[in-house]
Amino acid sequence: MSRQIALVGIGKIARDQHIPAIEADPEWSLAATVSRHASVDGVENHRTLDALLAARPDIDTISLAIPAQPRFDYARLAIEAGRHVMLEKPPGVSMAECQNLEVLARRRGVSLYATWHARHAEGIAEARDWLATRTVKRLQIHWKEDVRMWHPGQEWVWEPGGLGVFDPGINALSIMTGILPVPVHLTEATLHVPANRQTPIAASLCFHHPDGAEVQAEFDWRQSGDPLWEIMIETDDDSLDLSFGAASMDIEYRRLYRHMAQLVGDATVDMDLSPLTHVADAFMLGRRISTEPFFF
Repeated sequence: MSRQIALVGIGKIARDQHIPAIEADPEWSLAATVSRHASVDGVENHRTLDALLAARPDIDTISLAIPAQPRFDYARLAIEAGRHVMLEKPPGVSMAECQNLEVLARRRGVSLYATWHARHAEGIAEARDWLATRTVKRLQIHWKEDVRMWHPGQEWVWEPGGLGVFDPGINALSIMTGILPVPVHLTEATLHVPANRQTPIAASLCFHHPDGAEVQAEFDWRQSGDPLWEIMIETDDDSLDLSFGAASMDIEYRRLYRHMAQLVGDATVDMDLSPLTHVADAFMLGRRISTEPFFF
């Protein structure tokens, strides 16, 4: 028998990835949605999470596909109601709020999952195993796409907590932290911020690697044409190039929901915050350069 789940937020990512992933997984049944402005055909909708929690005590899992800024309040409400919670990336707008959610979830005995869909792309597990027996000499990330294509008209990405170019860039950081055998930390960052916006449109990052490897990342939302999502790694005896396409996201989200089913079954928590840590460090350490205004 499938487990009932409610999806909060019926925007682009929900329609493109969450709903198809839920519908494809026999472990789950989309029992309800929460949205003030949208709905899913054949699925009951509630305008607020309070209304859903009151009307459907039988739904024990809530997936939050809303922007990060309001997510803490929604997650806290669901956890306090004894529901398991799945968080779209990034899991929050600050380290502290994510840590507090984890404490609350453990106290209430419910599952909480900070999802990183890019870690579930094809080849990631193999890359992690391959690197485990080698010494990294250089790792270079290029993560560039057209913001007008991937976030059309979405003003929230430019507001505090919206992350700007780190919204896609954190996907690359989630892969990096998932495959490197040893942790790295940020040492330098340059953030290019449009004069009329609060978050960066491009960023350059440098990391310290304990074995002296060169680790850098370039993020840019001004890419024209096809996106460029690649990670190039040189080791002591060989090299590895990882490239990613939009089509792989279908597989990634299906794997997220399969993992969530396992977490709920065991009532366990998965809250790896290492990708968000690097983003927070970038905003703390980054040198800001004002660039031309951006308009959709």
